[in-house]
Amino acid sequence: MIYTVTFNPAIDYIVRMDKPLDPGMTNRSASEDCFFGGKGINVSTVLKNLGIENTALGFAAGFTGEAIVESVNKKGIIADFIMLKEGISRINVKIKSDEETEINAQGPKISDEAYDELLTKLDKLQKDDILILAGSIPNSLPSNVYEIILERLYDKGVVFVVDATKDLLLKVLKYNPFLIKPNNHELGDMFGVKLKTDEEIFTYAKKLQEMGARNVLISMAGDGAIFVPEGGETFFKSPAPKGKLVNSVGAGDSMVAGFVAGYIESNGDYERAFKMGLCTGSASAFSENLATRPEVEALLKSLEK
Repeated sequence: MIYTVTFNPAIDYIVRMDKPLDPGMTNRSASEDCFFGGKGINVSTVLKNLGIENTALGFAAGFTGEAIVESVNKKGIIADFIMLKEGISRINVKIKSDEETEINAQGPKISDEAYDELLTKLDKLQKDDILILAGSIPNSLPSNVYEIILERLYDKGVVFVVDATKDLLLKVLKYNPFLIKPNNHELGDMFGVKLKTDEEIFTYAKKLQEMGARNVLISMAGDGAIFVPEGGETFFKSPAPKGKLVNSVGAGDSMVAGFVAGYIESNGDYERAFKMGLCTGSASAFSENLATRPEVEALLKSLEK
């Protein structure tokens, strides 16, 4: 089974305006949308869209949390969230006018009792289960919670996928994550360098492997991606599929989901997994919603021409 964890899920309230935002005044929207998510939920959603069963774990609170859990269930994903006794899950306001303005909420406080309950759920994972950890850590959890989780499960043979930035990522490499996914800028930041060529990206991706990572997937936005499989002898590179950028939110999460789905479906073919990840991330970027199977298949065909 595949498990995702979303520590701080949110409802993204998208407000579109046909005039510039006028601070301090009453503004009128032209249209609105609500999206239920968080990085782990995004991964779960795309996995389900690709036909891969999975369980979404995490914390939720209040009426917004109930709405988030309901939305996960409606997608056919197994929702195993811990309902917190106080607070409400986040509503993030994203205003799209001539410029984009975001107000991201803090989210509810996670009690020690709820945190222990999550650890107990994770302790039930078994050998070859896949655990996907993605995103930032709320202030009410230990700053090293990723390390705590991976250390608890390391000897069980659980397969780890970690999508996090800089220090969060570097500190878990000793637990040999199966897949990590920095972008090219994040990779350079980890080592205090600016990466300009594919060979430089390959060199520093190998350094992450020397530190413990098994497979390194480097996203490069419109320039495609580079994948360094375990062993680090060579790398795969592919340009990004062609299409119009509509919404980049969730594209990185979709790439992770696509890679995992491709790896499972191909019985461990890394090149297939890489292309599936790249096309799934692009399919989400080219749509208002997260990638669907037909969208991904169409991009795979265009990439192979």
